Amino acid sequence: MARNHEGSVDLEIFRNLFVSIAEEMGTVLRRTAFSANIKERRDYSCAVYDAAGETIAMGDHMPVHLGAMPLSVRHALDAFTLGSGDVVILNDPFRGGTHLPDITAVSGVFFGKSKKAAFYVASRAHHADVGGMSPGSMPLAREIYQEGLRIPPLMLMKGGEMRRDVLELILANVRTPEEREGDLLAQVMAGRRGETRLREIAARYGLARVQKSVAGLLDYTERITRATLRTIPKGTYRFEDFLDSDGTTPEPVKIAVTLRILGDSAEVDFTGSSKQVAGSVNANYAIAIAAAMYCFRCLIETSVPYNAGLLRPIKVIAPDRSVVNAGLPAAMAAGNVETSQRITDTILGALAQALPDRIPAASSGTMNNLSFGGFDTLRNRPFAYYETIAGGMGASAKGPGRSATHTHMTNSWNTPVEAFEHAYPLRVEAYTTRTGSGGSGLHPGGDGILRELRFLEPAEVTILSDRRARGPWGLAGGGSGGPGRNTLIDAETGEECTLDAKTRFEIHRGDTLRIESPGGGGWGPG
Repeated sequence: MARNHEGSVDLEIFRNLFVSIAEEMGTVLRRTAFSANIKERRDYSCAVYDAAGETIAMGDHMPVHLGAMPLSVRHALDAFTLGSGDVVILNDPFRGGTHLPDITAVSGVFFGKSKKAAFYVASRAHHADVGGMSPGSMPLAREIYQEGLRIPPLMLMKGGEMRRDVLELILANVRTPEEREGDLLAQVMAGRRGETRLREIAARYGLARVQKSVAGLLDYTERITRATLRTIPKGTYRFEDFLDSDGTTPEPVKIAVTLRILGDSAEVDFTGSSKQVAGSVNANYAIAIAAAMYCFRCLIETSVPYNAGLLRPIKVIAPDRSVVNAGLPAAMAAGNVETSQRITDTILGALAQALPDRIPAASSGTMNNLSFGGFDTLRNRPFAYYETIAGGMGASAKGPGRSATHTHMTNSWNTPVEAFEHAYPLRVEAYTTRTGSGGSGLHPGGDGILRELRFLEPAEVTILSDRRARGPWGLAGGGSGGPGRNTLIDAETGEECTLDAKTRFEIHRGDTLRIESPGGGGWGPG
């Protein structure tokens, strides 16, 4: 008993140590980054991996990043044998990336004279522009080549020295090179902080003890996950949901899931989902895994490490060249942000059949992606910006949904109005809760957001949003949340024009863009 108690204490100590390292890496990344998207919105994630590239711990960052990042780490390790001071970067969605703005940086942690890394650390950050046909690199594209610079695993730093040729190649293909260089260096510094902290705990506890704890943490998470799966009634549960469109045709895009609960294991099967589409809502297998990982983690009520042990009892099946496992040359910009949300909704919809009192109604189901860019004449420089806009949370048997919050696969903040107006030639005319947009019910859904931006310079704007044709579904007799709406207001005439859910347009000086995000679904009859 004493040995078991001692082992439990060790697991708790090291669980908190590893998580604190990932969190501190995120703090360093945020504080040293140049862009508002990372510094203010916190659109980044950090994690720690063992010598085999298995996830040990993740920060409390972005679920869509964290669940997908291990595949990027695997491709980085397959491409290079890392040495001390080496940093590999990549963003390729066909090598474990999510979409092109998300650049992942991977480095190893070495001890003594060993040439084999004992640990790896990685960060993923959404860069506000990586080139491509539209500012913000979130275009209405038909192929990946239009979306920006696609980076296979490349050595950014070798032996602690920056490879200027690689850096210059990247900076020559983006609209805001100074900002990109600053954000990339911030990722390098985040990795160094992770390395420093791992060295410290190895010096304190001994490397062998630390590595033994890693294996114990992964096994513990697997045991807890299997125990949680056993609480779900055995059976097969099916659900399907739809994206409004792919942005190029008006046809809905289907996400279908068959969930098989097999006792202490499960299968998540996306057979029946739409084939990959012409527009940019295609997702890859890494995103499908991230969504599945998130949904099952939400069912675990104890404080369990978010690591590779979580996926050991869960098999994810995603047909090749489908919208949830697309292949070249599929456009991918919205797959990470919009399709990931609908995959999550679909898995939760299936789980609601098995656990009706535990699963909430659908949340807003979209990240309401807004990107724009142009030339700032006052500051005499180009600008590019990207943000996501929160919506309503779905209600549940426990109570109403929260209003004006980021849900599920996004965990970002908003850029404060003061910081936004200071950095960009725009003014925020309104930023309020969209009262009445939550679905009706015994427990009403949370309300969305109304956000109005007045442009002080001409700009090119892209919106990638969803849940405009139909609102998020309710549960147990609850009503659907109110669909979102995008509106352009002409500065000269005051005329209001309703925009498509996914659109690209030129905006004139003085025009106002209004985005109203969806409310969450209600729960129970009203």
